Amino acid sequence: MRMTKAALSLRRNGLAGGAIAVLILAVAPPTAGAHGFTAPLGWWLLLAFCLAPLGLSAHLLFDAALFRLAASHEREDAALSAIDDVLERMGLRKRNGQPAPFATRLAGCRRLVWVQRILLAFALSLFAILLLDGIEGGGA
Repeated sequence: MRMTKAALSLRRNGLAGGAIAVLILAVAPPTAGAHGFTAPLGWWLLLAFCLAPLGLSAHLLFDAALFRLAASHEREDAALSAIDDVLERMGLRKRNGQPAPFATRLAGCRRLVWVQRILLAFALSLFAILLLDGIEGGGA
């Protein structure tokens, strides 16, 4: 049950964060009206602050899929071992004896969610600054 809830939460956060980043990227070009040297740098920074959350969204969706796989097992140790087996087969991680506890894995996923939120907050702030700069520059 815990793994199913974690999978749903990670999926929701991954999809929501990715949607926000795509929305910013979709709305930003039509509103690009800022002038001066800082405008190109600002737009490149906005692109970077939107692409990073998209990458984290993919990571969170992958983690959600792993937790869904784990939820299909009855025992927690078998579930965690199944996650490690998938990661090893994909060449993403080597097995090193005992699987990491569920709480440790979930804490790592929560850190990713917070990093994604912080990056999106920077992206939204930067977009607002560029939008205000474009309005000020366009009116002069």
